[in-house]
Amino acid sequence: MGMPVTLQGKNNADALVDLKATEGGVLWTDVARYYTSRGYGWQVISTSAVASLVLRPSSTSALTLYNNSAKSYVIERVFAHNLVAASNCVSVLWICSHPIGMTAPTGNDITIRNNTSGLSAGTEGVVDTAEGVADNGWFPWGQDSSVVTVTTPGGILEARVYGRIIVPPTAGISVQVVSSVTTGTFTHGLHWFSVPASELTVN
Repeated sequence: MGMPVTLQGKNNADALVDLKATEGGVLWTDVARYYTSRGYGWQVISTSAVASLVLRPSSTSALTLYNNSAKSYVIERVFAHNLVAASNCVSVLWICSHPIGMTAPTGNDITIRNNTSGLSAGTEGVVDTAEGVADNGWFPWGQDSSVVTVTTPGGILEARVYGRIIVPPTAGISVQVVSSVTTGTFTHGLHWFSVPASELTVN
């Protein structure tokens, strides 16, 4: 019979702690699935499509998520649906990460957040459309989408962020679509994990 072994790792305070498995003995290595099993996953999408931009975004977002909680929002995906397509059009998602202490959005246009674990819908965070924001630096994310002939509706744009953007308390994230024409319209969405400070902090 083998000797029991205890695995240890360092926590956020740099202290050694024992690693724990589930009741069935599973040790999670995919943090997204773990966060989902804990009920931390949320997603939203705007219901009104807006025209894409034909220049780099600046001070207006199509969709903004503001963190009004004490948790950290770990961004899993950012996406947009091309509701009205345009021929000979190339589109790409742009994302702006707003720092701690950003000005909170003036509205909260989308009040329902769908839980990815089947729990009741939540209202945490502020999600606003057509919001005026500070230009803290916009960057393209994900693959572009190309349309040659018109098909309505069109496809989707998706940036698989997978935790490489984190929105701490009082910070935010904004989304826009930039295209080669202005006749295409998009709805915009976000998928994130709302993680308690006891499990994740941003230093």
